[in-house]
Amino acid sequence: MKMNVIGRAHPRQPIYDVRFVPASVDIARRQDCTAPPVFAMNHNPFPDPESLDSFAARLYPERHQSSAARTLAGLIAAISWFAFVAQTDITIGRLLARGGGVLDGLDRLTMYLTNLTILLSALCFTSLALSLSTPLSRFFRQPTVVTAVVTYLAFVGIAYNLLLRQLWTPTGFRALVNESLHTVVPLLAIVYWIFFVPVFQASWRKALLWLAYPLAYLLVTLWRGALSGFYPYPFIDVNALGYARVALNATLLLAGFIGLMGLFIAVNRSGKPVLLRK
Repeated sequence: MKMNVIGRAHPRQPIYDVRFVPASVDIARRQDCTAPPVFAMNHNPFPDPESLDSFAARLYPERHQSSAARTLAGLIAAISWFAFVAQTDITIGRLLARGGGVLDGLDRLTMYLTNLTILLSALCFTSLALSLSTPLSRFFRQPTVVTAVVTYLAFVGIAYNLLLRQLWTPTGFRALVNESLHTVVPLLAIVYWIFFVPVFQASWRKALLWLAYPLAYLLVTLWRGALSGFYPYPFIDVNALGYARVALNATLLLAGFIGLMGLFIAVNRSGKPVLLRK
């Protein structure tokens, strides 16, 4: 037993209130008052890539994986596959008419950045529309990967409409395929990114990985062009411009891509949360 004495002040005589408290109760009270609360702490606010879907769903549960998101992703995937298959048929047919073979047509097809990018778009938005459990599908559903693909599409659309549109005027079916490649898919992809891709933790160090695709394309295309003598775009045509001018053009295009990449990162950090709250 433990005796607690509680004193009360009085103008004439102090009065003491003596209470007997069992020692076990007193110890329990002390433990309850002094024991710190225990919380389950998670020092990693962002999950591994395998669980990015659940993380995005917690950020925007009303938008992510909604029927509208799946519908728009499916539409973009369908147009992308249509444009890629149609362009493949056109390219192979053109090479066959010139006496080449199917492999020659596939070789020529893969020399254009537009064709490779529209294939990336088809794979990415098919993964978003179907939400398959395959590793490739999980990779393409990551917000950073979707953002990179949308940036590539936007770059292809801007570069074509500013630098190449005046060089030829397709008609009929080819015009439909051309607009699907360079205008329709890039615009729809940007709309999807604004409204359905959740805000993610972005950094310039990680974003620089996005440069691997355009840099690899440029180096491989210059190497293939040196072997075959064919360059798909006039601004990287070494035969007509020389390596010095091509290097300058490539540097300017790369700077433009970095600026576009920075715009997407800036909107992700500041502009997108404000837009989505409205």
